[in-house]
Amino acid sequence: MAVQDIMPTWVGATAKQIARAVRRGDASATQVVADHLDHVDRTDRELSAFRVVRGGESIVEAEKVDEQDDLANLPLAGVPIAVKENTAVAGLPTWNGSEAARSPVAEDDHEVVRRLRGAGAIIVGVTRMPELGLFAFTDDETAVTRNPWRTDRTPGGSSGGAAAAVASGMVPIAQCNDGLGSIRIPAACCGLVGLKPGRGVVPCQLGANDWYGLTEHGILATTVADAAVGFAVLAGRRPDKLVPPERLRVAVSLRSPVSGVRPDQANRDAVAAGSRLLAAAGHDAVSVDPVYPTSLGLRGVATWLASAATEVAAAGLDPGTLQRRTRRHAALGGWAERRGLVQEKDRTAWRERSIGFFSDHSVDLLLTPALASAPPAALGWAGRSWQSNLLTCIRYAPYAAPWNIAGLPSLVVPVGLRPDGLPVGVQLVGPPGSELLLLGVAGQFELTAPWRRHAPGWPKVPTPAS
Repeated sequence: MAVQDIMPTWVGATAKQIARAVRRGDASATQVVADHLDHVDRTDRELSAFRVVRGGESIVEAEKVDEQDDLANLPLAGVPIAVKENTAVAGLPTWNGSEAARSPVAEDDHEVVRRLRGAGAIIVGVTRMPELGLFAFTDDETAVTRNPWRTDRTPGGSSGGAAAAVASGMVPIAQCNDGLGSIRIPAACCGLVGLKPGRGVVPCQLGANDWYGLTEHGILATTVADAAVGFAVLAGRRPDKLVPPERLRVAVSLRSPVSGVRPDQANRDAVAAGSRLLAAAGHDAVSVDPVYPTSLGLRGVATWLASAATEVAAAGLDPGTLQRRTRRHAALGGWAERRGLVQEKDRTAWRERSIGFFSDHSVDLLLTPALASAPPAALGWAGRSWQSNLLTCIRYAPYAAPWNIAGLPSLVVPVGLRPDGLPVGVQLVGPPGSELLLLGVAGQFELTAPWRRHAPGWPKVPTPAS
């Protein structure tokens, strides 16, 4: 066996392990990044998680981290991280999911990228998403992004590339964003922790209007601790140790926000497992269903459609160059806007009702399924009809969108496996300002029932050096 085959590697280590080792001088950021770039080179040929890999550039940036005199205040010192391709990285185009939607080379980093760099993270590349981030699968005419747990299944969307990269160990954490579930859906598909912060906690500044205020930047990670430190950096806060919450009262609901869509047995079992984990942590789980008005679904879909129309118009895109499903989505969005179906007052009313749910029922959090069914097949969804895309998204992933409309923090955490071997998770939702509470409960889940951090067989390298 060659010497390099038995050398230790930092691939598979957590972000916290890497940062601690770099700060102590036990590892160099340059070596850590080189290890991960080697793994990306081997792995991404099968998964197609990355749009662009910043090989030489990321090594140069890692060397600069190693040259710093004081690393003590860098919570992500030397940590390789991926950025979603709709978030500006200086020196790269902002792809937005396809060649047709690509914007010019960015002169400056987005604020969240600036914060990640300021914390010592190294941007190794940008990850794939569907065109304009509209759908819960990840593919375009150049590639189909695949789920490391089963490569015939989607990693979800729109942050599917980010999820595939983290679940396969190509990076320990990834920045992403969530307009109607785009962090939490991939987290559930790929067995990860996915946090969508509440409205205004992290600077968004995406596109024309942040999807009418629905979109937030967040983190995908393999551990709660990594998700917490990543969230702190994005929010411009000092990372603090998570404190396990004392006795909470948590509403548990299987009710779907979409009439006629019900969770399958695996997702019902996941909620039951989540309820048991709450009890094991000393919390009270009570059966309480939110009331999802019919108008919420109708107005939510209208906003989803209109977001596409707004982005196409604001970016000056030629609709004729976009995918057929995107053109149809945007055209219907223009119609919805003209008919007055997208109103701030409707979103405000649902937000007030959602916040009132917690006080009205004297509950601290809400537990729901993360998905309604297994992740769909990894196919060329971009070439399929708009109706097929729309209905498949709604049927398999209905639970995330209401909390974007309400602007409430929510999180997906793994709780086991489906009978087919794919991971399954649950969603936790809280009132404004409850991000650390959500992470604290997720940490209790992780302590009681640890999950597999990476998909079986990944990363295809020796175990971490720490």
